[in-house]
Amino acid sequence: MAEALLKQAYPLKNIFSAGLDGLVGRSVDPLAIECMSEVGIDISAHIVQKLDAKMLIQADIILAMTTGQVREIEERWTFSKGKVFRLCHWSGENVSDPYRQEKAVFVSIRDLIIKGVGSWRPYLS
Repeated sequence: MAEALLKQAYPLKNIFSAGLDGLVGRSVDPLAIECMSEVGIDISAHIVQKLDAKMLIQADIILAMTTGQVREIEERWTFSKGKVFRLCHWSGENVSDPYRQEKAVFVSIRDLIIKGVGSWRPYLS
């Protein structure tokens, strides 16, 4: 969801997503697809990929969902320190993974991501 929302907000930026864990090679949860279609974004073709050093080297900034993810990325790939932040860095919030939750949780997370994406406007525009 975050990748699609970031791409919509910052169409001139090169944006991609990858996870630390997850179902690599699989498509997105159907509830995420449904929830994003409600805001006019189709993520049905998205395939989950795993974060690696090459991606981190190429990135100018890395936006993680939680403080724990930031810490894990910086511990695994120490060269990434200083360019890893939470998506909701400015509000101090973590974005939890809604996997296997009900639709209302996906909607809540989507709305939090939208807020986080917007908070980066002064820094990414």
